[in-house]
Amino acid sequence: MDWNNLKFFLALAETGSLSGAAKQHRVDHSTVARRVEALEGELGVRLVERLARSYRITAEGERVREQARKVKAGIAEIVRLARDADISAERIVRVSGPPTLLSRFLAPRLLPLQKEHPGLRIDLLGDMRQVDLNQGEADLALRLMRPREKGIVARRVAVLGYGLYGSRERVARRANDQDYLGFDESLDHVPQQRWFKTLAGDRGFALRSNDLLTLMTSARAGLGLAVLPCIMASHEPELVRVPTEPPPPSRELWLVFHRDVGRSPAVRVVIDRITEVTTAARKAFLGGQR
Repeated sequence: MDWNNLKFFLALAETGSLSGAAKQHRVDHSTVARRVEALEGELGVRLVERLARSYRITAEGERVREQARKVKAGIAEIVRLARDADISAERIVRVSGPPTLLSRFLAPRLLPLQKEHPGLRIDLLGDMRQVDLNQGEADLALRLMRPREKGIVARRVAVLGYGLYGSRERVARRANDQDYLGFDESLDHVPQQRWFKTLAGDRGFALRSNDLLTLMTSARAGLGLAVLPCIMASHEPELVRVPTEPPPPSRELWLVFHRDVGRSPAVRVVIDRITEVTTAARKAFLGGQR
């Protein structure tokens, strides 16, 4: 049996849709459908019911899903054991985190480490979702909430302050003549967006996006006010902070990794550098000077 077919079926079962499974594995819908059909052919059982606009897992499919989860966990454990056995500093270390935080803050501070340690390569994986460290989707992750998974080590490295920012021309307008730029519905649950929705009230948002960089660029262009991380917005000359009472809620930034993965010398080097640069920038994270 082809494990890849089982992998695509599990993604379909877990996400509930072809689009979700395709996005998870970065392929098109037809690839997922073809792989699932191939698995059904290999096993000789029907795993999904193909409805007009959705897929429903059959009873046999549910049993296969439970076993597939165990297979996936077992493969991840084997990969992790192999990576942990590598005691050299020559390896790829994959760091996941919010895309804008990685590109605007971490990349220029972390990637020079590669020159100091020949053979070390650092891959930055910008992802809004929480990657599964137990499944080996990344070696390290920066998260805005403390993890609860078993076997995961969590280190609080900073507190992110947020502020309401806009262009100088926009900030000079009267409060009742402002437009607001906020996250879309997929991020309505995050604390700073809940705060912003209360401030906006019935006025709502002139622009909504799931991308922080889009909001910052739009605010800089004078399209409205946006809630932005202080460490990013305070270094944009075009942006001015608007005093608010109370201010937007701050967020804790956590560096997380699997306990076994953290024993790798290469991973430890990256952990130490991330800890170093975030500690040095703690005032900047809160909106002060470095």
